[in-house]
Amino acid sequence: MFAPTKTYRRWHRKVNKNQRRFALVSSLAASASTALVMARGHRVDNIPEVPLVIANETITEIAKTSSAVKLLKAIRAYEDVEKVKESKKLRRGKGKMRNRRYTQRRGPLIVYDQKSPLVRAFRNLPGVDLCCVTRLNLLQLAPGGHLGRFVIWTRGAFEKLNALYGSIRKPSALKADYRLPRSMVTNSDLGRLINSQEIQSVVRPKKKQRKHIVHKKNPLRNLGFMIKLNPYAKTMRRQELLRQALAVKKRDARHKRIAAKQPPKTKKKKEGKNVHKVRMNAHKKKFVKSLYTNN
Repeated sequence: MFAPTKTYRRWHRKVNKNQRRFALVSSLAASASTALVMARGHRVDNIPEVPLVIANETITEIAKTSSAVKLLKAIRAYEDVEKVKESKKLRRGKGKMRNRRYTQRRGPLIVYDQKSPLVRAFRNLPGVDLCCVTRLNLLQLAPGGHLGRFVIWTRGAFEKLNALYGSIRKPSALKADYRLPRSMVTNSDLGRLINSQEIQSVVRPKKKQRKHIVHKKNPLRNLGFMIKLNPYAKTMRRQELLRQALAVKKRDARHKRIAAKQPPKTKKKKEGKNVHKVRMNAHKKKFVKSLYTNN
């Protein structure tokens, strides 16, 4: 909208429940892939494993931000927080005047099962988000629609995932009649599938004959192609070049003759400011003199 936002604007969009859950579990699966997490820009080169699960006794008792920083440094995940600090920049455009003056990247997401002092400890760190496992948010798991958020799980939250979403064979215990979507491809190694004997025996053999594509050329621009169409074009071109060279010689000779006949040019002296007055006086004198001579 070009005008200021109104309260009756359509702020929300309704999405099917199963579709939302499909997106949520897909983003959860992507957070367990090291390649996708690194592709999203997170610094996870030195962490022990992905997904990263921490014991409840270690993380839930933390109540101070200094202790939270020590824990992140111990598990070698603080490098991702430092990346967020360095990325803070001033926003371009008019957004600076609309309560969003700065932009910065996203850091790790900490998922817990029960509310504890850790929420106050981690909430002041830049780029770090917190979320309860029962209220997982797609905007936090895949910010900007990009999968692969770096997630730090508490052990209780990680163990609760099976009860929340179930598996392919076992339905969810907390959601009515919900089962995880099953992937149609059980083996993701496509190269092995294509080169397998079962598929190669059915596939038609490779065509060895290659089509020779002839590119059409413009004979008006390409002399070689014009000679193929008209062999006399080469003679015509040569005659034209000779005619042009002869015309250039004649022109140069004519310029030399003209320069030899003409005398050298002399610069004219500049006349003064009152030349027109002098000329007018001369005409008057001449007119008066003619009057006396006629009489």
